[in-house]
Amino acid sequence: MPYLSQILGTPVFDASGEKIGNVSDLGAAVGEVFPRITALAFKGPAKVPFMISWRKYVQSYDDDRIVLNVDAAEVRFSYLQPNELLLRRDLMNKQIVDTQGMKVVRVNDLKLSLTGDDQLRLLGAEVGVRGILRGIAPSLERVVCASAKALGKPIPERVIAWSYMDLLDRDLSQVKLSVTHKSLDDMHPADIADIIEQLDPKLRAQVFSQLDTANAAQAMSELEDEFQADVIDDMPEREAAGMIAQMDPDDAADIIGALSYDKAEKLLNLMGVKEEKAIRQLLGYPRDTAGGIMTTEFVAMAENATVADARRRIATLEEDFESVFYVYTLDDDKHLSGIVSMRDLIANPEDRRLKDIAFSDALITVTPDADQATVAEEMGKYSLIGIPVVDEDGKLLGIVTVDDALNVMEDEHERDMQLASGTRGETATGEGGSKLAWFLRRELWFCAWIAISAVLCHVLYTPLAVVVLLFLPIVLLVADDMAAFASSYLIGDDDERPSLAGMVVRNLFTGLVMGALGWLLVNCAIWTDSVPAGIDHTLMMAVLTAAMVTVVVLVTLTAPYTRLIERRLDEDKGTPGMVAALVCMGGGTALFIGLTFAFGHAMGVL
Repeated sequence: MPYLSQILGTPVFDASGEKIGNVSDLGAAVGEVFPRITALAFKGPAKVPFMISWRKYVQSYDDDRIVLNVDAAEVRFSYLQPNELLLRRDLMNKQIVDTQGMKVVRVNDLKLSLTGDDQLRLLGAEVGVRGILRGIAPSLERVVCASAKALGKPIPERVIAWSYMDLLDRDLSQVKLSVTHKSLDDMHPADIADIIEQLDPKLRAQVFSQLDTANAAQAMSELEDEFQADVIDDMPEREAAGMIAQMDPDDAADIIGALSYDKAEKLLNLMGVKEEKAIRQLLGYPRDTAGGIMTTEFVAMAENATVADARRRIATLEEDFESVFYVYTLDDDKHLSGIVSMRDLIANPEDRRLKDIAFSDALITVTPDADQATVAEEMGKYSLIGIPVVDEDGKLLGIVTVDDALNVMEDEHERDMQLASGTRGETATGEGGSKLAWFLRRELWFCAWIAISAVLCHVLYTPLAVVVLLFLPIVLLVADDMAAFASSYLIGDDDERPSLAGMVVRNLFTGLVMGALGWLLVNCAIWTDSVPAGIDHTLMMAVLTAAMVTVVVLVTLTAPYTRLIERRLDEDKGTPGMVAALVCMGGGTALFIGLTFAFGHAMGVL
């Protein structure tokens, strides 16, 4: 069966056998289970684009040509209909959302089928590595697949049928998969959030616009903090305000607090008075305190109220009200006097007063300025689903629910792991700091090479310095990977930790390959008399040997280095990742230079 990548570039001939262009795209009607190819786009003489009806003009199709049923002069241009799209323009290399796998994948190729009467139909999207290889060169795909099969590791096709795909919106800018035949609105908000986090930033707000307000609010609550403000900034203000207003007040306050002052005020002014008041109240507390994570949505009643009163009150709550775990009782002065569990509320007669069944001895409460980590620990210690937040007079201000406590514990755990690994919370796109800081950390070995090169050239501008700088990246790359391995090992779960053996093999291979390339480069320069005087094979051999020995020493020290970092973590001593990497690189560089002088003296070149 053909693929789009194989059809693109196919020559187009008219009925007389004259070549009139090459295929540039195919149009398809998307309203069918397996859409028919309805249009043929090709570039004619002087690369002039043409689009014609496939059904009306295509006589035959095979692997090496498309033949029309009329002469070139009789061909008439056609236009895409509202239900049609261009496969290459609208689908190739675009992201699609797999609602079953809860991940974002990319369309690498499109699989078609040739049916009767030379009719092409679209079967689905190729999202695997074979599509990438095929796009580069079909021969490359064949060679790689044959090699993999010979090694007992065949590379399967990963084709997702078009019948399991659905257009997210009509401008065709994004496509979602509905393998389970359900829309995004039918998915759990946490799953929607996982998908949105994987999308390109410019597409996140677009996906939110496809959700109803309630689902959008819940999904927004599930997003990681660094994504929330970005999505809100890209949404229309009125739409964003409506969505935030439907969120739990504590979650809404976190988002509003992360926005600029002007943006936050605009959104708050677009909300209802009730929602605005609740959010502003929470904004007055620091984010890392009990007040900052509490919600003001809770059920509190006079202690003289009856069980029937409490049941009626709960029955009248709005659908999006914070989950009710307890009913809190208040005395005549509005002070917290007791807690009634839902079990007790159901098990007792309707005429019983709440104060008679409430737990009131040694109530576990926290103040609004209590550290959030302490609050989470208290809830875990006493197995609480919610904990009241009271002021200095004992008046109930809000509650911290178990989901917020779990988020705090997760953040604390992540912070501990970052402290151990030194990642400091950087993201892959540099959102955790400035672009410069992100680049310095991401390409630390390169920055170290530049810095060391500048120092050596200033202090020791000799043939030795030139050769040392040539082979220094070998040492720096291995040292950087050594620090990265330690971080990944400490952060990963037992079944996800990287293999030490794999790290050793990888770096030894890297050292050998880069050493060979450096050797070849210098030799070519020597043979062409384009190197500074004093650089010869013996000097190069001394430096290369020093680099290889340094690589072996570094990979050997990886395991004890990892144990050292782990021991520091156990002692509550963090080692920032950049510091750890610089230590490895500094130590590796010092060892490399020391060995260079040692081997140089031994070989009589220094």
